Formats: sequence, structure tokens, C-alpha cells
Amino acid sequence: MPRGALGRRLALTDAIIILAVVLLAELVRFGDDNLMAAGARFDHIARLILLTLAWIIALRIFDSYDPRMLGHGPEEYRSVVKATFVIFASIAMFSYALNLQVARGYVAVAFPAGLLALPLGRWIWRQWLVRNRKAGQYCIRTIVVGSRDRLELMIRSLHSMPGAGYRGVGACLTDAEGDTGTVAGIRVVGTASSTAKAARREGADVVIVVSALDIEGGLRNLSWQLEGTNTDLIVVPGLVDVAGPRIRTRPMDGHSLLLIEQPVFTGPRLLAKTIFDRVGAALIIAVLSPLLLVLAFLVWRQDRGPAFFRQERVGLNGEPFLMTKFRSMVTNAEELRDEVAASADVEVVNDESGPLFKIRNDPRITPFGRFIRKYSLDELPQLFDVLRGDMSLVGPRPPLPAEVAQYDDDVRRRLLVKPGMTGLWQINGRSELSWEEAVRFDLYYVENWSIISDLVILFRTGKAVIAGSGAY
Repeated sequence: MPRGALGRRLALTDAIIILAVVLLAELVRFGDDNLMAAGARFDHIARLILLTLAWIIALRIFDSYDPRMLGHGPEEYRSVVKATFVIFASIAMFSYALNLQVARGYVAVAFPAGLLALPLGRWIWRQWLVRNRKAGQYCIRTIVVGSRDRLELMIRSLHSMPGAGYRGVGACLTDAEGDTGTVAGIRVVGTASSTAKAARREGADVVIVVSALDIEGGLRNLSWQLEGTNTDLIVVPGLVDVAGPRIRTRPMDGHSLLLIEQPVFTGPRLLAKTIFDRVGAALIIAVLSPLLLVLAFLVWRQDRGPAFFRQERVGLNGEPFLMTKFRSMVTNAEELRDEVAASADVEVVNDESGPLFKIRNDPRITPFGRFIRKYSLDELPQLFDVLRGDMSLVGPRPPLPAEVAQYDDDVRRRLLVKPGMTGLWQINGRSELSWEEAVRFDLYYVENWSIISDLVILFRTGKAVIAGSGAY
């Protein structure tokens, strides 16, 4: 798909949605008879056109059609929500200043309708784009630049998220002049000094620089060389997993300063997350209470043992708490652990780079327990832990005390926020993740969490759970 084509399709879809939303507001506010009255028809049409144009302009101002943010990550949804809030906040202020009664009706109807319909339209287009990207279409042709070891990690990350659309078409090495062959399956097409030529030759849409300090002449020269090629330049910061909203640029005497805002662990945003967690958990419990009762009965019925399993985990700031799950193992599972781990009939997944200890085909799991584990139904009682304030709906994986005892200072940052029922680890592999990958996802969340990202993670969790992949 040519650059900008998706943005034009989204703009057309947004315009149709906005027209429908505004027309709905007119109908609810004035009714059919008043809407069709000859004397008022011009006013209705004028409002319809003006609000639609203003809304589209706001979406464009907030870069919601930027092709670089479309199809992956929360930024696209965040820009749509911000634009919608701004346009209706402006309407509310004008209506208050000018005492326009009609605007109040618009805010009451069009605002929530648009806040739901516009992201839904984006989601539908995103699903179409992700399906095509996984099939190898509409991908972003990518050249990666850096040392071999760092490129291997970067390329694995790109491959783990095919929906993002970055397809490696070449690698340029900074640590081996004239090297050939491949890096993590990507063909070596040049060195750092020949990156721009390689990008033109391969028709790259973007160049991702992983080892910026090793590039001869610096990033400025590389950006000059890419001028006029319609190839974007992306730099992976040396800081560990810092997201875009925390990064600001500041000019000073011919220099571009990179300001990294501090992560937020207190204040109004944390209060909003706490309210979101408690209210969300209460609502989900209310909706799922029949299912919870049925699952509790079925767990008890299989062997007349307890329906729930409680285990000590480590929460916010290292404080221990008892995490609740539906029991998925035999009643004496803890006593059998060492015996099962020593058996030749099981596969122990003990990550040498960290304290993870998992058994892939664990015989202690009951038949019904295997089913509820596959679809994460065993974790539903954690909603009560969220309601009590021990956990969050979204957060890092809740660790065992034995794991925390082996944490170094960097990994202990996972404990700066409450552990979550789900998180980036849940939607990016679940039990298939290595220790290093799980830590990377958790630290990224700790540094960059937001309510919008929580909503995206919750939605993607539903898809991962339905697929039943990566759990054992």
C-alpha cells in the first residue's frame, strides 16, 4: 500500500462515522419533525458540516493519520481520544460563553458516541492491516543498522510482532567491514558507512539504527544522506525501553537535547489507575459471577478438593500478598514438585538467565485444570485480589518470593507498580517467554504505563486467551 493511502482511507472512514454521529446528535436533540422543518433545515446542515470539518481537522492536528503510527501500538488510539476530547471541550467552552443550548445536546450525545465509534473504526482497519502484514503484504521495508549482537536482538523483536509491519530487507553492520552472510535471517547488505546507498538499492521505507554511536559521521550525516529518498530514520535509544510520550526534544544553541521525562508512580494518574482497577474488577465480577460459580463447582467436583489455590506472591514495593487462583493441580502438588522435576517423563523449562522454573507437561495438572489454564480461566479469582488492592488489572507478572530474592537492582523496578492479572508478558507469549523477555516486557510497562495502554493490553489479552496459545 503506498504511503498515505491508509491515512486517506481512515480519513474517509472517520468522516462517515462523524457524519453519522453528528446526525444522531441532531435527531436525538431535535427529533425527526424539527430536523425536517424548512426553516431549521439550513441550521442543521450548517452544524453538521462545521462540526464534521472541525472534528476531522482536530484529528489531523493530533497526527492521527500519520502513517508511522498506524496499525500498531496505542498512539493511534491515544491521538483519536485526545482530538475528540479537545473538540468537545472547545464546544463546551463556546456554548458556556455564548449560552448556546444546542451545544449541550451535542456534547451529551455526540461525544460518547464518537469516543466509541472512532476507535472502533480504527480497530477494524487495524485488523485488516495486521492480517495482510502477517501474510507479507503492506509491510514496511526496513534496513537495520548496528553491531551484530544488538541487531540479532532487534531483528527478533521485529519478527515477534509481525502486525507492526516491519519487514527486514537488509542489515548494515557497524562492527565488521565487508562482512557478508546473514544476521538472524536478514541478509547483510552493507556497512554503517554505506547505509544510505543500501537503503536506496533495497527500496527501504525506514532505516532503524540500533548502535548510533558506532556510525561514522554520526546520525546527522546519515539523515542528510537519506534526504529525498522518502526513507524515514528511526533511532533506538540507548535508554532501556523508553516510550515516545516520555521523550521530548529541546533546542539549545544548535544542539538537539533529548529530555526523558520521569516515569509516574504517584499523583492523579495513579489515582485514576486505582479507580479504573477497582471499578473494572467490580464490574467484571458482577458480569462473570455465574461463570465463577460454575468453575468453582467444577474444580471442586473433579476430586472434592478446594476450589481455590492461594499462593504467596510479591506485590507493590516488595510487600507479600496471597494471590488467588482456581486450583488447576492435584491437592498435594507442592509436595510432589521435586519428585516431578526429577522425572524423565517431563520437560523442565528452567531459564539459565534467570530464576524461572516451569514444567511444560506437568503431570500434577488435572484434566480440567489443563483446560482452564489454556484459556487463563484459572486466573479469574485474581479479580478479587484487584478489588482488595493487592493487584492491578494490568501490570508486571506477579513474582514468587524465591524469584524476588534473586533480583538485581534493575529487575527490582518491576516492584514499583502493582502486579497485574495481565500485562505485556501475557499478550506476547505467555509461558513461552524466556526470563530475559519477560523482564524486558515488564520493565517497559513499569516505565511507560498509561490508562490507554492498559485498555489496549486488556483488549489484546482477550484475543490471546481465546486463541489459547503460549499457556501450559
